[in-house]
Amino acid sequence: MVSLSTWFRYIAHKLEYSVSLSWKNYKRGQITDTEVGDAIWKNLFQGKLTYLHWNKGEEMAPTIVGQGGTLLVRKLPSTDPTRVFVGDVVVVKDPVNTDNYLVRRLAAIEGYEMVSTDEKDEPFVLEKDQCWVLSDNENLKPKEAKDSRIFGPVPMTDIVGRVIYCLRTAVDHGPVQNSHFSMRKDSPVLEVELDVDEMAKRDKA
Repeated sequence: MVSLSTWFRYIAHKLEYSVSLSWKNYKRGQITDTEVGDAIWKNLFQGKLTYLHWNKGEEMAPTIVGQGGTLLVRKLPSTDPTRVFVGDVVVVKDPVNTDNYLVRRLAAIEGYEMVSTDEKDEPFVLEKDQCWVLSDNENLKPKEAKDSRIFGPVPMTDIVGRVIYCLRTAVDHGPVQNSHFSMRKDSPVLEVELDVDEMAKRDKA
């Protein structure tokens, strides 16, 4: 049973998402100023703040096991250092193949100095709106891990969501360990929108 205070927090998150998304679409010229209000109400009452994403591969083990898992991903209307934080597991567009999406952990954001273990590599600072993503599996070589050590920094705008729950099997599932800020922000969303049975159905499909 979801408490009243959780519902209020959830509605506040939905309202923030609806306003941010509608404003972004307005600035892009996708909707007119008279359509902004309708778009906000539509997103508030019809849309969900999460979607399901299937992920397979060893890159994020042990967070997500090699044979794959169904992930519950929180949508983000925009990605900036006030909405995604270092330590978050994110879904990001694959820089090598933009039709694909990668699940990686956000390791650094704009302003961070990146220093390589290889002395030949010059240190550098991530520029505005850049971020650095890494795989969780420390046993993989950089080429196998397919992360920023290979393709470099990625634009923050390429992040499409934050992974908040992982269903590995019907009996092995649970929240994904993100930054403290994100886990606190996402808790009402998780409480209201998590449907393990639906995730398990998607997993079998």
